[in-house]
Amino acid sequence: MADVSGTELSEEKEAEIELKKRQKRPWEDLHKSAKIGLTPELPETLGFYDISAVRREQREQPADPSLTRFISAELTRGYFLEHNEAKYTERRERVYTCMRIPKELEKLMTFGFFLCADAFLYVFTLLPLRVLLAVLRLLTLPCCGFSGSRLLQPAQVCDVLKGLIMVLCFSMMHYVDYSMMYHLIRGQSVIKLYIIYNMLEVADRLFSSFGQDILDALYWTATEPKNRKRDSIGVIPHFLMAVFYVFLHAILIMVQASTLNVAFNSHNKSLLTIMMSNNFVEIKGSVFKKFEKNNLFQMSNSDIKERFTSYILLLIVCLRNMEQFSWNPDHLWVLFPDVFMVVTSEVAVDIIKHAFITKFNDITADVYSEYRASLAFDLVSSRQKNACTDYSDSVARRMGFIPLPLAVLLIRVVMSSVKVQGALSYTCVFLCYLGLVTLKVLNSIVLLGKSCVYVKRANMEDKLFERPPTAPSSAGKTPSRADQTRCPTPSGEFKMEQPVTPCSPPPPSSSSVTAQPTPRTDLFPPPPADPSPAAPASRPPTPPPEQPAPSLSKEEEEEEEEEPQETSELKHRTPNKDLLEIDRFTICGNRID
Repeated sequence: MADVSGTELSEEKEAEIELKKRQKRPWEDLHKSAKIGLTPELPETLGFYDISAVRREQREQPADPSLTRFISAELTRGYFLEHNEAKYTERRERVYTCMRIPKELEKLMTFGFFLCADAFLYVFTLLPLRVLLAVLRLLTLPCCGFSGSRLLQPAQVCDVLKGLIMVLCFSMMHYVDYSMMYHLIRGQSVIKLYIIYNMLEVADRLFSSFGQDILDALYWTATEPKNRKRDSIGVIPHFLMAVFYVFLHAILIMVQASTLNVAFNSHNKSLLTIMMSNNFVEIKGSVFKKFEKNNLFQMSNSDIKERFTSYILLLIVCLRNMEQFSWNPDHLWVLFPDVFMVVTSEVAVDIIKHAFITKFNDITADVYSEYRASLAFDLVSSRQKNACTDYSDSVARRMGFIPLPLAVLLIRVVMSSVKVQGALSYTCVFLCYLGLVTLKVLNSIVLLGKSCVYVKRANMEDKLFERPPTAPSSAGKTPSRADQTRCPTPSGEFKMEQPVTPCSPPPPSSSSVTAQPTPRTDLFPPPPADPSPAAPASRPPTPPPEQPAPSLSKEEEEEEEEEPQETSELKHRTPNKDLLEIDRFTICGNRID
């Protein structure tokens, strides 16, 4: 009996404790039984909710859930987008950026197209006149007397070499039969032609990549200062290599034009459709890759070059077709739909590709204004008094567009398509040449004015007066380490972190070819005080002679201190690479570093 009474007392005590807990926090059981949910609107005091509010809400709501309540809740429930304002604002800005991409991209493409057109027209208009002036200088040199160390200026030597390459390659192209090549390609199957066209595109990019290096090597070999006359013999193999390259590249572009002509003249247009679909395959290979701002600049330059080259190919195809139909104007309207389809597909692919690349990589549309300012800077800097390169070569290095092979092929096609006979025909040719010269001059004036506006708007005027690194002396000596630390690197920064003075200008009697104008002193800070005596203007800067050689222990300490400084400096300079120095001398095609 005692045990039974003891258990009954313990059970009663446990029931009282449980009842007190339920009276203290009744909403826990309600929440577990799904009769009522916890809501933040209930009044709370020291962590406890008001029990009266819980019971009042329980009386207002029905005891059991029903289908009507669920449907009513689904129809009347709401949400507030401002609770995640940053997320939706970012999504809206992405949409606005994609809508701005076509406008900003076409501005860049239009500016780059006229830059390529200016470099291309230069070959037909001003280059023959410059070659004529150089030849006249050579012919009149015995009469006027020889003065100076050079027969021709470096720019004139380059012009003469370009003229000789054009003449030799044009004469060699006469031995290539365009009609035979056209019928040979037309006899192939559609799949073969599709593969051939893709291979030709890749080969064109590879040829452009290596071709400008060949031409630059020829120009420098022909114009660099030489101590002995036998050193000039090295120009001959470089010249032969350049002629061979231009000839092969011209044949490659001719095969491309012939393949496109076959696609235009096919009856079912299947080959043309397959070739146009190849442009959309480019979207798959580019959109889903990670792109930095510098990589997108390289791709934009490649797209400008490809668009201009495709327009020249379409011009060649139209000339060949019009010749076959005896220049009947009605046939031009037959070609117009196909030409319009090719141009439209090029523009559409570029817009879609750039829109999604900027979306996936969080790049704003304002970056295309920076690209345009960088191209404008090349044009403005090439018009300086002592520029280090010609403008057409600058465009070739920046975009991978080499006008010589394309110009040779166009002259070959025009000469074979248009028969010039009689005085009236030659008069028309002369008038056409004057028209091209006028177009070139007007285009250059407009481009130069626009470029000055873009450079000023981008605050890049000060960079026009920064001096590029000077070439080593004519003796072939490599510059000392002190000279290297004093000269700025191509990116506009110095190799050493300590403040140094810019390189002194070469003397008038020096044999340096790339002499630059003296920079403005108001754009640079005053040089620090140097305990060593200043070097005279007639000598290049030399390291201070009175500095004692440090001991071995000090050298080891300095090397240990310089290594982390150099590594930190490289890490700092890598992400902040200037657009003006992106692969300036080797960029070509769609190569992404």
